Amino acid sequence: MSKVRRAAHAGSWYSDNEDDLRNQLGTWLGKVKASHLPARAIIAPHAGYSYCGACSAYAYRQIDPTSVKRIFILGPSHHVRLSGCALSTAERYQTPLYDLPIDTKVYEELYSCASFESMSLDTDQDEHSLEMQLPYIAMVMESRRGEFSVVPVLVGSLSPEKEQYYGNVFSRYLTDPDNLFIISSDFCHWGRRFHYTYFDKSCGEICQSIAALDRMAIETVRRNGNGYKLNMKFLKYAQSSECTSASDSSVSYAAGVLLIQ
Repeated sequence: MSKVRRAAHAGSWYSDNEDDLRNQLGTWLGKVKASHLPARAIIAPHAGYSYCGACSAYAYRQIDPTSVKRIFILGPSHHVRLSGCALSTAERYQTPLYDLPIDTKVYEELYSCASFESMSLDTDQDEHSLEMQLPYIAMVMESRRGEFSVVPVLVGSLSPEKEQYYGNVFSRYLTDPDNLFIISSDFCHWGRRFHYTYFDKSCGEICQSIAALDRMAIETVRRNGNGYKLNMKFLKYAQSSECTSASDSSVSYAAGVLLIQ
């Protein structure tokens, strides 16, 4: 039997009932226009779906399943110290909809670089940044079920030099129109529980100060993502709650899409 990474956050971060999950994702996707097809890469948040599911739909709606054979999922490590990137030891990723096979051929190619570690199955199942993308992938790719694979990559705290190195490794896959990249990322985490409470009072309320910070980050990503034949756009921004006092907290979300002309 193949080694399966179970859907460890199903039933808590999102519904573990197939029909309920399908209806929820379908409702969110149905409210968004497919205005930027076909995405070559998207940025989508990784919080519980009750907080960020509607925002994620803006990114996932830009995927054309007919042009995708392989999906790279890059998510930050929340629970283990990692100075590079790590690959899964599983062969399939479980979702309440159906299982997603891991592309072992691409994994072999990445391991040949001698710069990728292996993460334990426990680390893999603990990590929500990868898992929260899986149900949406299964939903938007259902017409190609059994005809595509995934390439999960856990990303650590990279030095600028390592960022450039891994960027070069993945760039050759990004140029292939058969591949889609999903960058799993939240934006500003504000509040005492996150040990970050910067507040620029000139912006107005705390939530407006947070939004100003996020706009700076979004603009940096957009500017760096635009270039020769590259077009980076952000389609939706949201906050988990509107902070107005020092006792509040929030996480910011943004949905982005990269097109290659």
